[in-house]
Amino acid sequence: MELYGRDTELGRISRFLESVRRGGDVRLVRGEPGIGKSALLAAAADLATEAAMRVLRASGSEFEADISYSFLNQLLLPLHSDVQRLPPGLRDALTVALGFGPGPPPAALLVCNAALSLLVTAAKAAPVLLMVDDVQWIDRPSAVVLGFIARRVAGSPVGVVVSSRSGTESFLDRRGLTEVVVQPLSAEASAQLVQARFPSLPPRTRQQVLDLAQGNPLALVELPATLTGSTAHGSIMHGSIMHCPAAHPPERSGLVPLSERLQTLFAARIAELPDATRRLLLLATFEGSGDVRVLRGMTDLTDLAPAERVQLLRVDDVSARITFRHPLIQSAIVAMSTHEERRTAHLAIADALPGDQERRAWHLAAATAGPDETVAALLDEAAHRVMMRGDALGAVAALVRAAELSASTAHRARRLAQAAYLGAEAGGAGDTTTLLADARTTSLDAAGSLHAANAAALLMLNGDGDVHTAHRLLAGAIETGDHGWRADDQALDEAMHTLVLLSWYAGTPEHWAVFHRAMARLVPGPSDILSVMSRTFPDPVRTGAAARPDLDALLATLTDEDDLTRVMRIGTASVYLDRLADNRESSWRLVHQGRDGGAPRRQLGALMHLCLDDYLTGRWDEAEELAHEGQRVAASSGLPFFGWYFLYHRAIIAAGRGRADEAYKLADEITHWALPRGVAGAAAIAHHPRTLAAAADGNFESAYLHATAMSPAGVLAPYVPICTWVMFDLVEAALRTGRTAEARAHADAMRVADVAALSPRMALIQRGVDALVLDGDEAGARLEEMLRDPAAERWLFEASRIRLAFAEKLRRQRAFSAARSHLLNARTGFAAMGAEPWLTRTVQELRATGYRPVVGDAPVPLTAQELEIAGLAASGMSNKQIAERLFLSHRTVGTHLYRIFPKLGISSRAGLRDALSRISRTP
Repeated sequence: MELYGRDTELGRISRFLESVRRGGDVRLVRGEPGIGKSALLAAAADLATEAAMRVLRASGSEFEADISYSFLNQLLLPLHSDVQRLPPGLRDALTVALGFGPGPPPAALLVCNAALSLLVTAAKAAPVLLMVDDVQWIDRPSAVVLGFIARRVAGSPVGVVVSSRSGTESFLDRRGLTEVVVQPLSAEASAQLVQARFPSLPPRTRQQVLDLAQGNPLALVELPATLTGSTAHGSIMHGSIMHCPAAHPPERSGLVPLSERLQTLFAARIAELPDATRRLLLLATFEGSGDVRVLRGMTDLTDLAPAERVQLLRVDDVSARITFRHPLIQSAIVAMSTHEERRTAHLAIADALPGDQERRAWHLAAATAGPDETVAALLDEAAHRVMMRGDALGAVAALVRAAELSASTAHRARRLAQAAYLGAEAGGAGDTTTLLADARTTSLDAAGSLHAANAAALLMLNGDGDVHTAHRLLAGAIETGDHGWRADDQALDEAMHTLVLLSWYAGTPEHWAVFHRAMARLVPGPSDILSVMSRTFPDPVRTGAAARPDLDALLATLTDEDDLTRVMRIGTASVYLDRLADNRESSWRLVHQGRDGGAPRRQLGALMHLCLDDYLTGRWDEAEELAHEGQRVAASSGLPFFGWYFLYHRAIIAAGRGRADEAYKLADEITHWALPRGVAGAAAIAHHPRTLAAAADGNFESAYLHATAMSPAGVLAPYVPICTWVMFDLVEAALRTGRTAEARAHADAMRVADVAALSPRMALIQRGVDALVLDGDEAGARLEEMLRDPAAERWLFEASRIRLAFAEKLRRQRAFSAARSHLLNARTGFAAMGAEPWLTRTVQELRATGYRPVVGDAPVPLTAQELEIAGLAASGMSNKQIAERLFLSHRTVGTHLYRIFPKLGISSRAGLRDALSRISRTP
């Protein structure tokens, strides 16, 4: 096969294979759909075969991702006979895990060691190369084994090449592994490919193809058919360029994403196929393995010919497997099918798998819409077999689905309870797990069952469980419990609070709908905190303002509140209405209690709230310090799930201070952790530091794309409350990139939603946005009025950014004096926070207005106490030492320094000595 634009890359592949032969090597290959990953992997497989290496190749299947070790079975099946030559312990573990035989459930580490030993043994005869396509769709246990192998191939002639689509994550922990990104073809290589495939293409059409394809090889060979009406396909294969990661320009707003354009193209081609062929393609997609022998047992494969002729797939006669040309084809096949066609396909696959009870049960479940005790029982049995293989989380998923299909409340409750116990075992260790295990031998009442499900859901989160399963588990226990929906039921109230968090983590209207249905059934109604939180936390844009009086009433109880769990939850209810300042003293109570050995979960909640308030109010040094503390507490207390919050806090401060690489790295760490676990809320929030880092670098195109990834321009997405924190970023980036219509649409959406009614900070942002997008002087005057209120300076970062952006507009209008006033205030604010990129931009703007600082200008005078604190800090004393000297709290000292720095025009303690020296010389 001929690849275009790949000479250098084939050389790199050859060097990689030589590295494998010398002692093992690994590559993770990522790229956009159609960019040529599969072509490069195929070239690597061919070169490896020519070099007498043994190639084991397998692909992840989206429709079998719930079947434990299904991918590992596919990958290692050619070594089935070699398994028997392993030492007995390793042999038995791998035999059970892969479903080759019965036995006690093996530990995951034993399966990992067995698989590695199998490969190392096989490599003694000939070097082994593992080729993994679509790693984003492999099942969790297989991903764990694959990651284990990838980190331990050094010293043995075993190579691993893993590919995945950009923008997707998997259960494979890729940290520390060498990663390459497949880039678009060069302009020259693109032109050569199009010329070779379509030599008679008119020049104008050829240029249109090149412009639309943007170097994407699949698009280069598929788009001509849509532009000319031709359906002919040549025989020359396409290639790509592979090298280390590098950024390339993202698509401009208004263009249809290339992946959607290609999927639409494939859909049109599929629509022209006979119905029998389309149904067969659907069967092959759902079946997953592409095994011709299995498919032949379901239907007549002569119906496959039309799809082969138009090159939607190919049949490998040697391996007897069907391979689709691209995963987008399978996506199009499923999208075009009807509900009844999908149901029929799943039933046909189930009938063809009488000996594979687990896969059969899942396909029957996919074909079942309502209660069906027969299918539920099959899933129940499958869960037992999965558990015997050591995959507790896979067993939980099967039991939860079995509970959903149960024909009676008793069966559903039993299966949910069993899932809760297994979830607890999978999610963590310690007293809670032991108590849940002990409860297995007792007859639980309604409260006990709810507590068990609640604890299991939390333990699953803190293990490797996914949010969707935990949500379904807890929601099912709430809905089936014999608790009478009494609002004063403590177990039910606790479970509902956990369901709030699970719904927020999952981040979809469907998950929140389950919560709201449960809220509506509470008698006589939800508790005060739950009632307020249900309106201020999930979707504050639509329901938050009306809850302000009730939140005020809750905040008024904080001084005398002894229930520290209530204190933490009131803080959570305050976040998106910007009332965290009212919680600061109470939050510090929780932090101190945690430091003294109290409940770490409450301590973590309080640290989160303090970090958020510190970010908004400019206490960035404290925010970073508390974020590091939060990470340590989460790790040491067995609550790793909550660690991502503190990665976020560190990332936004790093972004604000211009440490872009650190911000992106932390955000990527959040995304890598969140997406495989279904934590869409965290994945969305990870775009916030990316937005901020891009804006700080002046890359407003990227800032706009990251902001709109959370919520599109002109929309405040429901159940994505973080979108209110990037409204100003989105509008500013839109204006900076020439998207005036989008900026105005977003400002309009903010006014329609009346976000200003949520809090004074939201009102400040609304006026700042209006001043930027609206014509005339009225909007600017309203902003000026608000900025004159000293309360606006509480939101130091936003107030400073709004002043800077508004001043830039004033300077362009030649209103230099007014611009200078705002810029001087912004300079003070940015200096106090150490927001270097914004400070640099502000100083540049000041110069553009004609401002020249006067040497020897006297700083803003300090009070006597501020002067004393500044002197002690300049001498090198810590906040704690100063507090002890002056009989103050260390927080009071920190607050004074927070006020002192901008007065002196400095951003840290390092500048105190020189600043105080200037004061002493001032007459």
